[in-house]
Amino acid sequence: MIDPHNKTLSLSHQCQLLILSRSSWYYEPKGENPLNLTLMGLIDEQFLKTPYYGSRQMVRHLIRTGYCVGRKRIRRLMRLMGLEAIYQSPKTSAPHPDHKVYPYLLKGLEVNRSNQVWCTDITYIPIKRGFLYLVVIMDWFSRKVLSWRLSNTLDVEFCCEALEEAIHLYGVPEIFNTDQGSQFTSFLFTAILKSHQIKISMDGKGRWMDNVFVERLWRSLKYECVYLYHFSNGLEAKSEISSWISHYNLTRPHSSFDGQSPDEVYIKNLKRIRSSPMKLAA
Repeated sequence: MIDPHNKTLSLSHQCQLLILSRSSWYYEPKGENPLNLTLMGLIDEQFLKTPYYGSRQMVRHLIRTGYCVGRKRIRRLMRLMGLEAIYQSPKTSAPHPDHKVYPYLLKGLEVNRSNQVWCTDITYIPIKRGFLYLVVIMDWFSRKVLSWRLSNTLDVEFCCEALEEAIHLYGVPEIFNTDQGSQFTSFLFTAILKSHQIKISMDGKGRWMDNVFVERLWRSLKYECVYLYHFSNGLEAKSEISSWISHYNLTRPHSSFDGQSPDEVYIKNLKRIRSSPMKLAA
């Protein structure tokens, strides 16, 4: 967002335009200590296996594996990682008091074509001395990853960049489905969807099954790439994740599509739609 080498706008003026103090720009985060980073890696791996574990169960799991930890620490780390236990909540509340939560539009809907529904999610990516966040935009029907971004913060900007890239490359979907995370309920993110007349759909709170295809992607990515390489830094993480996503899209066989890759399914379905004399109902 801020370019310190910009000759037209001074650093002070750029910070003023973004309502950001100069001290915030120069501030370098302290980061987590090595023990917390180790715990975060263990939490991430266990959460893939048992996404219904809250902080209490996660503490019990870590104690059984030999770590003396308290619930306060684990709750903070899970919140930092963006992890929330899956459960049926009797009360749905907005993740941000000023953000609108939209209804879930996919119940009973037959998703049978590319670009009918897109979805998105964010996951935690561990690296040697810290962690990153990864967001993907996925086509629901074909499971194709349309775009992605890595960031060292959970600010909304990297999510917006991924969304704008997907729209630029693939056009617009009829419906865009997200969870109720503050990045996706934010004005900046929803404004992009509205500007393209895309219907907004949001999962119920704690309802991970509403976005199950992205959850399955995370599991495959973590076990087939992230946990195998133990990235040293962000550049290595970006390179290896890029290679894996290319493999996933282009050559990784998908059992739901008789061994075809997501890219093959996405392209074949678009060609079928364009060649069909029937006009599909929205």
